[in-house]
Amino acid sequence: MSNITIREATKKDSNIILGFIKELAKYEKAENEVIATESSIANSLFNSGSSTKAIVCEKNGIPIGFAVYFFNYSTWLGRHGLYLEDLYVSATERGSGAGKSLLKYLAQLAVSKGCGRFEWSVIDWNQPAIKFYDSLGAKPQNEWITYRLSGEELRNLAES
Repeated sequence: MSNITIREATKKDSNIILGFIKELAKYEKAENEVIATESSIANSLFNSGSSTKAIVCEKNGIPIGFAVYFFNYSTWLGRHGLYLEDLYVSATERGSGAGKSLLKYLAQLAVSKGCGRFEWSVIDWNQPAIKFYDSLGAKPQNEWITYRLSGEELRNLAES
């Protein structure tokens, strides 16, 4: 794995990140749901007030994957946590150690920042990812149900 490196993403990586987002959406059968643009990625991830960060995984200097993360907070622990929003490794590089390298980097970051948790979600039909996460010792949190407000429902609540 010595030819795999992880680095913090920069604004110059916006197009690479968008490409990975589109590949991920295609894999998740949600290709038409991506409305992000290179400009929106650059503005949302890399502006001075952004609480969201990205890392890029490279093999021999070529980008093969990425992860987007942010710090959240656990009131019960009284500590921050690290939340992995997205992780993607190109199909041709799966099994190369890239995914583990990305997660290891983030785990080390979480530990160095004193985080009490490192969490993420996985779509329920993605058995290869679930098997991979299980192999690392990650535990599913089956007692929690994710809720989401978006689009019209979000606007309706905001305006109520």
